[in-house]
Amino acid sequence: MRDFSGRLTPTAQPPVPTPDLDVDHLIDHAQRGAFRYFEDTVDPASGLVLDSTQPGSPCSIAGVGMALSAYPVAVERGWMTRAQAIGITLRTLRFFAQADMSGAPDATGYRGFYFHFLDMFTGRRAWKSELSSVDTSFLIAGAMAAALYFDRDTRHETEIRKTAQWLEARVDWAWMRNCDGAICHGWKPERGFLRYHWVGYSEALLMYALALGSEHHPVPASAWDHWLGGYRWRRIYGHEHLAAGPLFIHQYSHMWVDFRGIQDAFMRAKGIDYFENSRRATLVQREYAIRNPKHFDHYCRNCWGLTASDGPGPREVVMNGRRRRLLGYAARGAPYGPDDGTIAPWASVASLPFAPEVVIPTMQHIARMMARDPGYQPGNSFNPTWNDGKSETGWVSPWRFALNSGPLVLMIENYRSGMPWALMRRHATLRRGLERAGFRGGWLEARD
Repeated sequence: MRDFSGRLTPTAQPPVPTPDLDVDHLIDHAQRGAFRYFEDTVDPASGLVLDSTQPGSPCSIAGVGMALSAYPVAVERGWMTRAQAIGITLRTLRFFAQADMSGAPDATGYRGFYFHFLDMFTGRRAWKSELSSVDTSFLIAGAMAAALYFDRDTRHETEIRKTAQWLEARVDWAWMRNCDGAICHGWKPERGFLRYHWVGYSEALLMYALALGSEHHPVPASAWDHWLGGYRWRRIYGHEHLAAGPLFIHQYSHMWVDFRGIQDAFMRAKGIDYFENSRRATLVQREYAIRNPKHFDHYCRNCWGLTASDGPGPREVVMNGRRRRLLGYAARGAPYGPDDGTIAPWASVASLPFAPEVVIPTMQHIARMMARDPGYQPGNSFNPTWNDGKSETGWVSPWRFALNSGPLVLMIENYRSGMPWALMRRHATLRRGLERAGFRGGWLEARD
C-alpha cells in the first residue's frame, strides 16, 4: 500500500520469466504484475488510486475506474477474495457518492462529473484540473463493470449495484454538450467550459456511447454526427483505417466495449469494425518499427509500442552522432510522431486481443531483452537508444502508472476469457447508446 509521505512501498515483484518460459506464464506475469499496481497504490479507506508512483502524485479518476474493473478480474484469477473485492469496491463507490459535488474550486466534482485529478488525502480537486468528461466516463464504466459482476442478493452487493447505478444516473451529459453540438473536454470553476470538444476518432468512443445511452441526461443522436465529422480515413503502410498515432487511443474504449462484429454507419461503409481498425493500427506500429525511419536502437518487428508514456526528457542530447530531443511524459505515436526512441511495452501487450500473433513474439523478445535489467518491471517504458549509464539496456523509467496498468489487466483478460466484455454486454446504458449511434450486428442482435 501507499505511504502518502511520498515514498512507495510496493509488494515484492516476482522475477521476469526466463525467455524459455511458457507463453501462458509470460502473459500471467504481465497481468498479475499490472494488477499489483492497484494493490500498491490504492488508499484502502477511499479507494482512490495514485496516478503514478512519482512522489506527490494525485489520484487519477480514470485509474480508479480501471481499478474497479480490475477487482472482478482479480477475484476470478485468485489474486483477492470476493469479500476483499466487495470491501474496496464499496468503499470506493461510497466515497464518490458522498463527495462534495458543489463545483467549488476545491470540490470533488459537479453535475455528476469529477475533476481529472484528486488529492489523495482529501479527495478534492488537485492541480487545478478540469472537470473531465472522458475520464468520468472511464470511472463510470468501472463502476458499472463492478455492479454487473457483483450480482448476488446480499446486502453489500446490492449496495454496490444501487450506488453504481445512482452515480451513473446523475452524470449530466446534456449539460456537458456545450461546444458546437459535441461533448466538451471539460469545465473549470474559474472560467467555465473548455474551448476543446470531442470531435473525431479518439479514446472518447466509450464516452459517447454512455452519453447517448444515458437514461436521465442523454445527448441527442446529432452529437454522434458531430463526432463523426472529424473522422479521417487513411492508408498507411497498406492498412486503411481511422488513424491515430498513440496506441492508447485504439485501446481504451475496448477495455469495456466488445466492438467485434458491431458497426456504425461509418464502419459499415468501410467494411470493417472498430476492433479490426485497432488491429490495423497495431500492425502500423509494428511496421513503423521495422522501417525505423529515425534509426533508433532495437526497433524491429518484435520491439515496438508507442503511446502516452514516461520518457527520459525533456532535454536535447547527442546519441550515435545524431542530435535528439528527448521527451518526458508524452503521447508518442507512429508513423507521424512524436518519437524519441522510447518504447512502452504495455502498449503492445494491450493490443493482445487484436493481434496476438505479433504481440506474443514481442512480449517474448522484450522479456529476453529486459531480463538483463534487475529493476525492470513489465509496464515500465524504456529507451534503448539513450543510455544514462545506469543500465546496460538503456534508460528505464523508474515509475509506474495507473493508465499503463489498467489496460494490461483488462485487455489481457479480454484476450484470455473475454470477461470484461461479457460483463459490459449486459449493460443497458451501453447497449442503448451504441444503438442510438447506429451500431448494428454482432452481440447487439442477441437478446437475453
